[in-house]
Amino acid sequence: MSDVGNTAPGARHNKSNPISTMKSRYKILIHVLFWIYMLNQAFFPVYLNKIDTKLLQDYIYLKDIFITTLLNIVVFYVVYFIIPKFLRLRRKWYVFPFVILLAVALSAVRLPVEIAYWKYLVEMSASELQFQYEWIWATLKITVIISIYAMLIRFSIDWFESQKYKDELIKERQASEIALLRSQVNPHFLFNTLNNIYSLVYNKSDEAPEAVMKLSSIMRYMLYDSNTDVVAVNKEVEYLNSFIELQQLRILQKGFVEIKVNGSMENRTIAPMLLIPFVENAFKHGDKNHAPGIIIQLNMETDRLVFTVENYIKVNGQPSVDESGGFGLENIKRRLGLLYHEKHELKINKFDDKYKVELTILN
Repeated sequence: MSDVGNTAPGARHNKSNPISTMKSRYKILIHVLFWIYMLNQAFFPVYLNKIDTKLLQDYIYLKDIFITTLLNIVVFYVVYFIIPKFLRLRRKWYVFPFVILLAVALSAVRLPVEIAYWKYLVEMSASELQFQYEWIWATLKITVIISIYAMLIRFSIDWFESQKYKDELIKERQASEIALLRSQVNPHFLFNTLNNIYSLVYNKSDEAPEAVMKLSSIMRYMLYDSNTDVVAVNKEVEYLNSFIELQQLRILQKGFVEIKVNGSMENRTIAPMLLIPFVENAFKHGDKNHAPGIIIQLNMETDRLVFTVENYIKVNGQPSVDESGGFGLENIKRRLGLLYHEKHELKINKFDDKYKVELTILN
């Protein structure tokens, strides 16, 4: 009986988890490719014309490949499904002796099945079926090889899916954190805006109705338009303009804010409400005795977006970026880190009488 199929190939892959699993079709593909490779190895001597012609008579070689492959499949999937269950035990060092015992047990079952196949189905003569100890070694060898590859494939699939599962958990956690950080912008901004409108109403200002309309426009953007991962840059700019106009209703200084947008905003997107904290802090801490007191510039370059906000510092020298409550610097940095990891740069510089914030986001 020839030792066909005793040379087995290597393949690998990963596991299934309740939340994140490799798609079934990919798992099936891995297994199909493995067995195609195994059959290719078995037929390799035929390709090279390095096989005894006697084995080709009466299809002996094909019959050998058939029974060897069939038994390999049984061994493979016994190990494939049993070993992971065994690994759940606390004492992992049991695995090695267990694998040895399993290989011996499978060999002990496999050898009689092979002999019965050749004796009763192929009807090989008794003289050809004389027992040889080499059969035991060949059977044990192929069983161990198939067991090793079964474990490699199973452990690789498990590892891949475990990593995928961890990545999804990280993404879910980051998504929750982004949502939380963004939700912190809305009440903080709304609180300040309502205070401004209250002041206008209290002073019976004719600009109060216009302020309410501006607030309505801003609230529409916050509640509906910004309820996505990204928005068109022109929408964010419209929102900024509405916010600036609302803020300027309570500032007597004409031309207090200068805003410039350079470059095309067509087909450009950005995370919603990402720029507003810098402008809001400039209004909150900027000196109102300059014209312009706040200079905002948005440059739309081919491979990046550059947003700068400059404001004069109040006499008491309070920071331009609110670090004491509200939507502070650390929250802004954290949100940028989650949304544009390694694709952004934030610079905050203090000069003699100015603060300058420069945010660069790469495409």
